[in-house]
Order: sequence, then C-alpha cells, then structure tokens
Amino acid sequence: MVIAAVVLALILVFSFMSGDRYLKTEAAERAEVQGTFTLVLYGCRYQNDLETFAVLDKEGDPYVFEVYAPDFNYRIKHGLSVREALQLAEQHVRCHINSDKTRFSKILGPTGNTIGFELRPLYDPLTFGIDDVLTIQYAVKEQKVIVHIQLDPNVEMVRAGS
Repeated sequence: MVIAAVVLALILVFSFMSGDRYLKTEAAERAEVQGTFTLVLYGCRYQNDLETFAVLDKEGDPYVFEVYAPDFNYRIKHGLSVREALQLAEQHVRCHINSDKTRFSKILGPTGNTIGFELRPLYDPLTFGIDDVLTIQYAVKEQKVIVHIQLDPNVEMVRAGS
C-alpha cells in the first residue's frame, strides 16, 4: 500500500513538472449528455475483468482522449449518437459478474466545461471491500486528455489472496 502511494505521488510530481494538468470529474445525469461521441471502451477483456469502464468523448471540441495502455486493452467507436453511446457503454461496464450498479460522471476541461463523460461499474463492497475499485485520472497536455487507469492496490491484494 505504501509503495502504491509513493508511485502515485511520483507520477503526480513528474506530471506536474511536465506541464500536465489533472482534470476533475463530478456526478452527472444522463440527461446532460448531448451531441455526438467517440466511445472508448476499456477492459472487459475477460469475464472477471475489474479494470473496465467507458469514456464518452464529446466530438467537435478541441480535446481527444487517449488511453495510457496497450491498444489491446480498449476499443474505440466514433460518431455515435447519445443513445448509441450510452447503450454500448452500459452494456460494456456490466460485463463483470459482480457489477451491480454504475457511476456516471462528467469530465471537466481546464476551464470547467464538460468535455466528456465517464461510466464505471460499482461493486458490492462486501466482495472487494469498496464499491469503486478503480483510480482513473485524466491529465490534459495540449489538446490531448491522457487517461491513466489503476486498480485499487487493496483490491489487487484481495484478488491475489483468493
């Protein structure tokens, strides 16, 4: 746990020095979603894949989302309507058998405007000790939003022990 905290602190320090700015997320309603989207579907590589979530990247704004992971960990679909993007995202994040709810958030750009949305699965806290097992950070550099994903270190230990 201490090692994970040190690694995360180093990432934050080096990112700050490199000019990256971390973006905030906040709770959103699906009714807020308007426009056309590029959908990033991360994870769901196998039935028990906890590292699964979806990003709805608003098309037509100056930002492009890029996942900091190998290409085989995610899929991208362009030009989707709100209905299509939300439907595919919901199906995607429910691929884990223990996912029982979802959290929907808006991703705020550097000036506070909404530049995308995130949908992530939530789990029964009795299964993994917490309901939200992912740490997802959005760092903006120039016109790119780099998405960093990490499974909660405590959840990794629970899974390693089972």
